[in-house]
This record gives sequence, C-alpha cells and structure tokens, in this order.
Amino acid sequence: MKFGGTSVGTAQRIKNVAKLISNQERKIVVLSAMSGTTSSLIDFSNYLNKKNTDGAVEVINILENKYMSHIQELFSSEPYIKKSEELLNSIFSYLRQFTREIFTSTQEKIILSQGEILSSSLMQLYLEENNIKSLLLSALDFMRIDKNKEPDTRYIQNKFSEIIDSNPNYDIYLTQGFICRNAYGEIDNLERGGSDYTASILGGAILAEEIQIWTDIDGMHNNDPRFVEGTTPVRNLNFDEAAELAYFGAKILHPTCILPAKINNIPVRLLNTMEPEAQGTIISNKLEKGKIKAVAAKDNITSIKIKSGRMLLAFGFLRKVFEIFESYQTPIDMITTSEVGVALTIDNNKHLNEIVDDLKQYGTVTFEKDMCIICVVGDLEWNNIGFESKIIEALKDIPISMISYGGSNYNLSILLSSENKINALRALSKNLFN
Repeated sequence: MKFGGTSVGTAQRIKNVAKLISNQERKIVVLSAMSGTTSSLIDFSNYLNKKNTDGAVEVINILENKYMSHIQELFSSEPYIKKSEELLNSIFSYLRQFTREIFTSTQEKIILSQGEILSSSLMQLYLEENNIKSLLLSALDFMRIDKNKEPDTRYIQNKFSEIIDSNPNYDIYLTQGFICRNAYGEIDNLERGGSDYTASILGGAILAEEIQIWTDIDGMHNNDPRFVEGTTPVRNLNFDEAAELAYFGAKILHPTCILPAKINNIPVRLLNTMEPEAQGTIISNKLEKGKIKAVAAKDNITSIKIKSGRMLLAFGFLRKVFEIFESYQTPIDMITTSEVGVALTIDNNKHLNEIVDDLKQYGTVTFEKDMCIICVVGDLEWNNIGFESKIIEALKDIPISMISYGGSNYNLSILLSSENKINALRALSKNLFN
C-alpha cells in the first residue's frame, strides 16, 4: 500500500491512513513526504546553492513550525508529543547543519530524503501510541539503484526478504518511498515514479497479492476532469493501456512504476484515501476487447520536421536522425515519415537549438513549440473496424498536425496546437463515451 503526499498531508489524514492499514492483513506500507514538504526542501536546497543562508533558514523555520502544529493535533498523550518533538528537533537540527557547510548535489539528495523520513517516523509513533503493532524499516537499508540509476532488483529482493524474514511477527511494515542509495552507497532517489515505483518494486520483490496506490482521486478517469465535465473512473485497465495513459498525461501514475508489477503479474489498484470505499481502477494483464478506455493529453510538446530530397531510397537516414537525439539524451514521443521527410515530437527543449542545428546537415528543418499530444487508449488493433474513424470524426473541426497509429495495439496519438486542447478533449469525450 502506497500513500501519496496528500494522503498524509495533515494530522487527520495520517489518522485516516492509520485506520486503513490496521485491518489485520499483512502488508507493506510505503509513505511519501507530507504534501508541501518536498517543495520546501527543494527551496531550502536552492537557497543553500545560492549561498543565501538567511533565505534557507527562513524556509526551514516555517517548515518546522508547520510540523510542530501537526503533532499537537496528531498525538493525544504527553509522552508521544514529547517523543515527536524530539524527533522533529533532531531532524531539523540536522537540516540546519547544511547552512554551515559547502553545498553539493549529494547534500541535496540527503536533504530531500528527510521528507519521507519525517512522514514515516510520525506515522510509526502514531501507530505505537494507539497500540497498533508495526515495524518501521529504513528504505536506505534495502532500496538501491545501480550505476545506470536503475533499481538493483536482485539486491533489493534479497535484502528486503532477509529483513522481513528476520522480523516475522508484524502485520504492518512501514517504509519510505522515493529514497534509496546509489551504487556508491550515497543517499539518492528513484526520480521517475518516486514512491509509486518503490511500492511496485517491493511488491514485485515479495510477489505481493496486490499493489495499492492510494491518492486523492478515485482511480484513473476516462478524460481530464479539470477540463471535461462528467468524466468517470475507468474500472479496468491493461498494463499497456495504463502505461500509455500515464506517459501521455494521466498524472495519477508514472509509466515506469508499473513495470515491476507487470513483469510479476501483480494487479495494481488505484484507490482514493478520501473515499476508501470507492472502487477505483484495477490494472492487470487482462485486456477488455473492443473498448476505447480513456483519453489523456500531454502539454509542452515541440514538433520538428526534417525535409530532405536525399531521403528518397536512402538507407541509414533515420539512424542518423535518431543518433542526434540520442547524443543529446532527448527522447522522441511521436514520429511519422513520408518519402521526403520525417516529423517527430519531443517534450524536452533543453537542447532544442543544438538538435535543430545538427539536423540541418540532413535536410531543411522547421519546428513548432506549444503543441499538445492527445492520446486515445483502448483496444485499438487495426482489425477493430471503426474506432479510428470515430476518433478522427470527433476532431473534424479541429486542425491536426500529426497522427501516430500502429506503434502499439492500444494507442492512437494526435498532435495539435495547445490552444485547441480543451475543445479536442471535450469533443472526444462526447463522441467516444457519451
């Protein structure tokens, strides 16, 4: 069971989570930092990096006062109020030490790790106060990434199983999401997917019955509820469908984090801490045939077109194009080709000017910023007649820059200007779901 920052964002929500996990079933509970904490720690690090000690101290004082107010509401007995105050004094005194040292990127990772350590330690104290038997495990003792920043799954499985086996008499094992050690033993983090990734990796390591991701929304919706009225949760998703939706904009889940669950055939359930009785979304290897499931949108896209007469019958052309993007470590989202050109999209403009400059040796290059990819996900095998026409028909009044279809059996992606995004999402909902 993984609980995100909003799920443990206040004292009352920590109490609610404690009720959810206290049901006699054996479980691992992965906690994110309380909402707002990681942002404050990033601000603290930024001030330190700029050698602004006064700004750093002010940020950390505000955060400490916020936590002190939380514990007055969270704990009811004097001994546990005192224990939690001692915990906060210890962690915030440790953080203040960084204002007296030369700041490095390694220190920033240590600073960021304190958010998850705070939330998990306070939860453990609250469970103890309420006579709920649990064991707090440090993720730094078993979560490790290799030199490529990928999870060292064999090490994690062996180390974590060893810890669980040597402490068998608990129903609840608490630990931190997001944080880990790197191949050199330094404190680091999982980056992509964060705490969701931790939960999926640990679920895979022990072959859990189910992995539950608890957030503040009742599952993955069939469209973006911020822009489209009447969206509904998708009850069942295939792992590949969920990955497509997550990659192309559904913020509830990171595409990387479900891979360990998929490999180990463990269902992932998306649930709402605020409405625990809601059915949510279950993600598994099962596929519902003949259904379009959902629509998602990815913003801040840049499209690049390379036009070249030399491309005609020229083998090796695409390899040369891809090598340029590889050299700048810039992933490609969509791609379409014709006899005389290639059109593709990226979502990271950090090296855009260098990429465009290098591409000019192979043809005429143009690019457009402020584009949006809209992704329609479901059972979209090519022999399911009519689905593609329904999607395109919905967008008949909206200019389309690019269409990508056939790369997978689950996705049709459309590139259009960001100014048309909301109208496109609404038109697709009306045509596909209503």
